[in-house]
Amino acid sequence: MSHTDEPVVDEATGNDGTDATTDGSRQRRRRTRPVADDAKASVSTRRRLSFWTGLGLIAAGLAILAWVAWQFWGTNWQSERRQGDVRRALLDGWADGNDVVRTDFGNASAILRIPRFGDDYVVPVLEGSSDEVLAAGVGHMQDTEAGGEGNYVLAGHRVTHGEPFADLPDLEPGDEILVETRAATYTYVLDTGGEDLIIPFTQTWVLDKSPVNPREGGTQPPADIDGQPNDHIITLLTCSEIFHTDNRSVLFGHLVETTPTNGQ
Repeated sequence: MSHTDEPVVDEATGNDGTDATTDGSRQRRRRTRPVADDAKASVSTRRRLSFWTGLGLIAAGLAILAWVAWQFWGTNWQSERRQGDVRRALLDGWADGNDVVRTDFGNASAILRIPRFGDDYVVPVLEGSSDEVLAAGVGHMQDTEAGGEGNYVLAGHRVTHGEPFADLPDLEPGDEILVETRAATYTYVLDTGGEDLIIPFTQTWVLDKSPVNPREGGTQPPADIDGQPNDHIITLLTCSEIFHTDNRSVLFGHLVETTPTNGQ
Protein backbone atom coordinates (compact mmCIF):
# COMPACT_ATOMS: atom_id res chain seq x y z
CA MET A 1 0.00 0.00 0.00
CA SER A 2 1.32 3.41 -0.88
CA HIS A 3 1.84 6.07 1.69
CA THR A 4 -1.24 7.96 0.61
CA ASP A 5 -3.49 4.97 1.16
CA GLU A 6 -2.61 4.50 4.82
CA PRO A 7 -5.40 5.42 7.24
CA VAL A 8 -4.87 8.47 9.39
CA VAL A 9 -4.63 7.57 13.06
CA ASP A 10 -6.07 9.87 15.71
CA GLU A 11 -3.11 10.30 18.03
CA ALA A 12 -5.35 11.23 20.98
CA THR A 13 -7.52 8.10 20.78
CA GLY A 14 -5.48 5.70 18.73
CA ASN A 15 -8.38 5.42 16.33
CA ASP A 16 -7.66 5.60 12.65
CA GLY A 17 -11.08 7.11 11.88
CA THR A 18 -12.52 3.89 10.33
CA ASP A 19 -14.89 1.17 11.45
CA ALA A 20 -14.59 -2.49 10.56
CA THR A 21 -17.48 -3.96 8.57
CA THR A 22 -18.74 -7.55 8.68
CA ASP A 23 -16.71 -8.48 5.64
CA GLY A 24 -13.53 -7.25 7.19
CA SER A 25 -13.26 -4.05 5.15
CA ARG A 26 -13.03 -0.73 6.86
CA GLN A 27 -15.44 2.19 6.48
CA ARG A 28 -14.52 5.74 7.36
CA ARG A 29 -16.70 7.35 10.02
CA ARG A 30 -18.02 10.88 9.60
CA ARG A 31 -16.76 13.10 12.32
CA THR A 32 -19.37 15.28 14.10
CA ARG A 33 -18.24 18.87 13.93
CA PRO A 34 -19.16 20.99 16.96
CA VAL A 35 -21.55 23.90 16.31
CA ALA A 36 -19.67 27.13 16.26
CA ASP A 37 -20.15 29.33 19.32
CA ASP A 38 -21.41 32.27 17.24
CA ALA A 39 -24.09 30.06 15.63
CA LYS A 40 -25.29 28.94 19.06
CA ALA A 41 -25.44 32.55 20.20
CA SER A 42 -27.43 33.53 17.10
CA VAL A 43 -30.03 30.80 17.76
CA SER A 44 -30.31 31.82 21.40
CA THR A 45 -30.77 35.49 20.45
CA ARG A 46 -33.50 34.65 17.96
CA ARG A 47 -35.34 32.59 20.55
CA ARG A 48 -35.18 35.38 23.12
CA LEU A 49 -36.37 37.89 20.54
CA SER A 50 -39.31 35.67 19.56
CA PHE A 51 -40.23 35.17 23.22
CA TRP A 52 -40.28 38.88 24.07
CA THR A 53 -42.03 39.77 20.81
CA GLY A 54 -44.73 37.24 21.62
CA LEU A 55 -45.15 38.65 25.11
CA GLY A 56 -45.37 42.15 23.65
CA LEU A 57 -48.10 41.13 21.21
CA ILE A 58 -50.07 39.43 23.98
CA ALA A 59 -49.78 42.53 26.18
CA ALA A 60 -50.89 44.77 23.30
CA GLY A 61 -53.87 42.50 22.63
CA LEU A 62 -54.90 42.57 26.28
CA ALA A 63 -54.56 46.36 26.36
CA ILE A 64 -56.84 46.69 23.32
CA LEU A 65 -59.41 44.37 24.88
CA ALA A 66 -59.28 46.35 28.12
CA TRP A 67 -59.80 49.62 26.21
CA VAL A 68 -62.79 48.19 24.32
CA ALA A 69 -64.29 46.85 27.56
CA TRP A 70 -63.88 50.25 29.19
CA GLN A 71 -65.49 52.05 26.25
CA PHE A 72 -68.53 49.77 26.10
CA TRP A 73 -69.04 49.03 29.81
CA GLY A 74 -66.79 51.20 31.92
CA THR A 75 -67.86 54.53 30.42
CA ASN A 76 -71.54 53.57 30.79
CA TRP A 77 -71.06 52.74 34.46
CA GLN A 78 -69.17 56.00 35.00
CA SER A 79 -71.76 58.08 33.11
CA GLU A 80 -74.68 56.61 35.04
CA ARG A 81 -73.02 57.75 38.26
CA ARG A 82 -72.40 61.19 36.78
CA GLN A 83 -75.98 61.52 35.59
CA GLY A 84 -77.21 60.71 39.09
CA ASP A 85 -74.90 63.34 40.58
CA VAL A 86 -76.06 65.97 38.08
CA ARG A 87 -79.76 65.21 38.64
CA ARG A 88 -79.39 65.57 42.39
CA ALA A 89 -77.43 68.81 42.03
CA LEU A 90 -80.02 70.14 39.61
CA LEU A 91 -82.96 69.42 41.89
CA ASP A 92 -81.13 70.97 44.84
CA GLY A 93 -80.29 74.04 42.78
CA TRP A 94 -83.87 74.44 41.60
CA ALA A 95 -85.03 74.27 45.20
CA ASP A 96 -82.69 77.18 45.90
CA GLY A 97 -84.19 79.19 43.04
CA ASN A 98 -81.47 78.65 40.40
CA ASP A 99 -82.54 78.03 36.79
CA VAL A 100 -79.07 76.80 35.78
CA VAL A 101 -76.91 74.82 38.20
CA ARG A 102 -73.14 74.54 38.02
CA THR A 103 -71.85 70.96 38.37
CA ASP A 104 -68.47 69.25 38.09
CA PHE A 105 -69.30 68.37 34.48
CA GLY A 106 -70.90 71.57 33.23
CA ASN A 107 -73.92 73.78 33.73
CA ALA A 108 -77.15 71.78 34.01
CA SER A 109 -80.47 73.31 32.98
CA ALA A 110 -83.12 70.63 32.44
CA ILE A 111 -84.19 67.01 32.75
CA LEU A 112 -85.19 65.01 29.69
CA ARG A 113 -87.87 62.32 29.82
CA ILE A 114 -89.02 60.10 26.94
CA PRO A 115 -92.06 58.02 28.00
CA ARG A 116 -91.47 55.39 25.29
CA PHE A 117 -88.16 54.54 27.00
CA GLY A 118 -89.82 53.92 30.39
CA ASP A 119 -90.36 55.73 33.66
CA ASP A 120 -86.71 55.31 34.65
CA TYR A 121 -85.48 57.30 31.65
CA VAL A 122 -84.53 60.55 33.40
CA VAL A 123 -81.48 62.18 31.80
CA PRO A 124 -80.01 65.56 32.77
CA VAL A 125 -79.47 68.23 30.13
CA LEU A 126 -76.24 70.22 30.31
CA GLU A 127 -75.22 73.28 28.31
CA GLY A 128 -72.90 72.67 25.34
CA SER A 129 -71.62 69.57 23.56
CA SER A 130 -68.14 68.97 24.98
CA ASP A 131 -66.94 65.44 25.72
CA GLU A 132 -67.34 66.11 29.43
CA VAL A 133 -70.93 67.31 28.99
CA LEU A 134 -71.92 64.36 26.78
CA ALA A 135 -70.42 61.94 29.31
CA ALA A 136 -72.81 63.23 32.00
CA GLY A 137 -76.09 63.46 30.08
CA VAL A 138 -77.29 65.08 26.86
CA GLY A 139 -76.08 68.42 25.60
CA HIS A 140 -78.09 71.52 24.75
CA MET A 141 -76.29 72.72 21.63
CA GLN A 142 -74.58 76.05 21.98
CA ASP A 143 -76.34 79.08 20.44
CA THR A 144 -79.66 77.27 20.00
CA GLU A 145 -82.87 78.35 21.69
CA ALA A 146 -83.97 77.49 25.22
CA GLY A 147 -86.68 74.96 26.00
CA GLY A 148 -90.10 76.18 24.87
CA GLU A 149 -88.54 78.75 22.54
CA GLY A 150 -87.38 78.57 18.93
CA ASN A 151 -85.40 75.46 18.00
CA TYR A 152 -84.32 73.58 21.14
CA VAL A 153 -81.51 71.26 19.98
CA LEU A 154 -80.27 68.32 22.07
CA ALA A 155 -77.39 65.96 21.22
CA GLY A 156 -76.38 62.71 22.90
CA HIS A 157 -74.32 59.56 22.54
CA ARG A 158 -75.89 56.52 20.93
CA VAL A 159 -73.19 54.18 22.25
CA THR A 160 -70.83 54.45 25.28
CA HIS A 161 -70.87 57.20 27.92
CA GLY A 162 -74.31 56.32 29.22
CA GLU A 163 -75.86 55.85 25.76
CA PRO A 164 -78.77 58.25 26.41
CA PHE A 165 -79.81 58.17 22.74
CA ALA A 166 -79.13 54.47 22.12
CA ASP A 167 -82.76 53.80 21.19
CA LEU A 168 -83.45 57.06 19.39
CA PRO A 169 -83.91 55.27 16.02
CA ASP A 170 -86.89 53.40 17.56
CA LEU A 171 -88.86 56.61 18.11
CA GLU A 172 -91.86 57.28 15.87
CA PRO A 173 -94.02 60.28 14.97
CA GLY A 174 -96.44 60.92 17.83
CA ASP A 175 -94.00 59.95 20.60
CA GLU A 176 -93.73 62.51 23.39
CA ILE A 177 -90.56 64.25 24.55
CA LEU A 178 -90.72 65.98 27.94
CA VAL A 179 -88.28 68.70 28.95
CA GLU A 180 -88.48 69.69 32.61
CA THR A 181 -86.95 72.97 33.78
CA ARG A 182 -87.29 74.90 37.05
CA ALA A 183 -89.96 77.12 35.51
CA ALA A 184 -92.02 74.63 33.49
CA THR A 185 -92.32 71.27 31.79
CA TYR A 186 -92.46 71.43 27.99
CA THR A 187 -94.19 68.62 26.13
CA TYR A 188 -93.19 68.05 22.53
CA VAL A 189 -94.65 65.55 20.05
CA LEU A 190 -92.39 64.10 17.37
CA ASP A 191 -93.24 64.79 13.73
CA THR A 192 -90.49 62.53 12.31
CA GLY A 193 -89.17 59.09 13.23
CA GLY A 194 -85.71 57.97 14.23
CA GLU A 195 -84.65 56.93 10.74
CA ASP A 196 -86.46 59.54 8.63
CA LEU A 197 -83.58 61.99 8.30
CA ILE A 198 -79.84 61.25 8.17
CA ILE A 199 -77.41 64.02 7.26
CA PRO A 200 -73.62 64.58 7.26
CA PHE A 201 -72.37 66.25 10.43
CA THR A 202 -71.25 69.19 8.29
CA GLN A 203 -74.86 70.22 7.58
CA THR A 204 -75.64 72.77 10.27
CA TRP A 205 -79.02 73.97 9.03
CA VAL A 206 -80.67 71.80 11.70
CA LEU A 207 -79.27 74.21 14.30
CA ASP A 208 -81.00 77.27 12.80
CA LYS A 209 -83.70 79.04 14.76
CA SER A 210 -86.22 78.17 12.02
CA PRO A 211 -84.50 75.30 10.17
CA VAL A 212 -85.37 74.47 6.56
CA ASN A 213 -84.01 71.42 4.76
CA PRO A 214 -82.20 72.74 1.65
CA ARG A 215 -82.68 69.40 -0.11
CA GLU A 216 -85.77 69.51 -2.27
CA GLY A 217 -88.18 66.80 -1.24
CA GLY A 218 -86.18 66.06 1.92
CA THR A 219 -87.62 65.65 5.40
CA GLN A 220 -88.61 69.03 6.77
CA PRO A 221 -89.09 70.28 10.34
CA PRO A 222 -92.72 70.73 11.41
CA ALA A 223 -94.63 73.72 10.07
CA ASP A 224 -97.26 75.79 11.86
CA ILE A 225 -100.93 75.92 10.89
CA ASP A 226 -100.13 78.46 8.16
CA GLY A 227 -97.50 76.24 6.60
CA GLN A 228 -94.66 78.40 7.88
CA PRO A 229 -91.67 76.99 9.85
CA ASN A 230 -92.74 76.32 13.43
CA ASP A 231 -91.04 78.59 15.96
CA HIS A 232 -91.43 76.16 18.87
CA ILE A 233 -89.72 72.88 17.98
CA ILE A 234 -87.27 70.37 19.41
CA THR A 235 -84.44 68.75 17.44
CA LEU A 236 -82.68 65.57 18.63
CA LEU A 237 -79.27 64.60 17.23
CA THR A 238 -77.19 61.42 17.52
CA CYS A 239 -74.86 59.24 15.44
CA SER A 240 -76.68 57.39 12.68
CA GLU A 241 -74.71 54.19 13.30
CA ILE A 242 -73.54 52.42 16.43
CA PHE A 243 -69.85 52.72 15.59
CA HIS A 244 -67.94 55.75 14.33
CA THR A 245 -69.75 57.66 11.63
CA ASP A 246 -69.78 61.16 10.21
CA ASN A 247 -73.55 61.04 9.70
CA ARG A 248 -76.21 62.16 12.15
CA SER A 249 -79.77 60.97 12.73
CA VAL A 250 -82.11 63.91 13.22
CA LEU A 251 -85.61 63.97 14.73
CA PHE A 252 -88.01 66.91 14.84
CA GLY A 253 -90.95 67.57 17.13
CA HIS A 254 -93.22 70.50 17.95
CA LEU A 255 -94.33 72.00 21.25
CA VAL A 256 -97.87 71.03 22.28
CA GLU A 257 -98.04 72.01 25.95
CA THR A 258 -96.30 74.14 28.54
CA THR A 259 -97.03 73.26 32.18
CA PRO A 260 -95.71 75.79 34.71
CA THR A 261 -93.99 74.31 37.72
CA ASN A 262 -95.95 74.64 40.99
CA GLY A 263 -95.17 77.95 42.60
CA GLN A 264 -93.98 79.61 39.40
